[in-house]
Amino acid sequence: MGVVNVTPDSFSDGGAWFDTERAVRHGLDLVREGADIVDVGGESTRPGAQRVSAEEELRRVEPVVRELAAHGVAVSVDTMRAEVAERAVDAGAVLVNDVSGGLADPEMARLVASSGVAYVLMHWRGHSHDMQSRAVYTDVVQEVLDELRDRMEAMISAGVDPGQIVLDPGLGFSKVPEHGHNWALLQELARFHGLGRPVLVAGSRKRFLSRLLGGAEGDRPFTDCDAATAAVTTLAAHQGAWAVRVHDVRPNADAVRVAAAWSAGGRGLDAAGRAEPLERGRP
Repeated sequence: MGVVNVTPDSFSDGGAWFDTERAVRHGLDLVREGADIVDVGGESTRPGAQRVSAEEELRRVEPVVRELAAHGVAVSVDTMRAEVAERAVDAGAVLVNDVSGGLADPEMARLVASSGVAYVLMHWRGHSHDMQSRAVYTDVVQEVLDELRDRMEAMISAGVDPGQIVLDPGLGFSKVPEHGHNWALLQELARFHGLGRPVLVAGSRKRFLSRLLGGAEGDRPFTDCDAATAAVTTLAAHQGAWAVRVHDVRPNADAVRVAAAWSAGGRGLDAAGRAEPLERGRP
């Protein structure tokens, strides 16, 4: 899943694609580099970010989704608003990536159920302006598992088909580097498969990586964390993740191929030792 942030203030590339034409061009580039899905978002969810209006979010994402879908791209819309999700689905999006897991907008379950699109349900405890203050856990892995299960059951009770759901443990969202929350979740990633749905890992360029790689002078710049992201991708793929959400697609697509070859012990390669094309599909 390649990221296209149509925002001026996203944490790693804010403003780079804050233009419809540039955003579409970037999305097509990500597909050429190996992305199966292009995730288009119009609202930053970095820690401390303030919300934009629904009208502004729609102005940013709808034309990008429509144009990418017209090019045959499998498009995801990254939004917490049912109104934005509905317009994006009408424009051709095939997946809704909701970082709030349906908590930010009570109408989201209705929209997902009625549209039949795939739905990423992420672990979430609150909006960006105060989410890190909510990063209080006794057992982060068990609590995230329990809260994800509760949200999944709530969405199913509201009419969402279980087969539509992909789960995301929410790296970086109400998880702080100084307590190792993100690493604990990654170490125990296999436990999330016990919830019976595919798992998305979204750690690309996040602060827990920049903190890990930083030194006395401070955290490493986010854009210098792509090699570390590829390492996370390799391990996540080896543990059976359904997808990874990344900014720099090519090295991560390569990492998935490495993990697949490793897991298969070389079986499935062609006569020259080359990887077969990556399997593509819905959850």
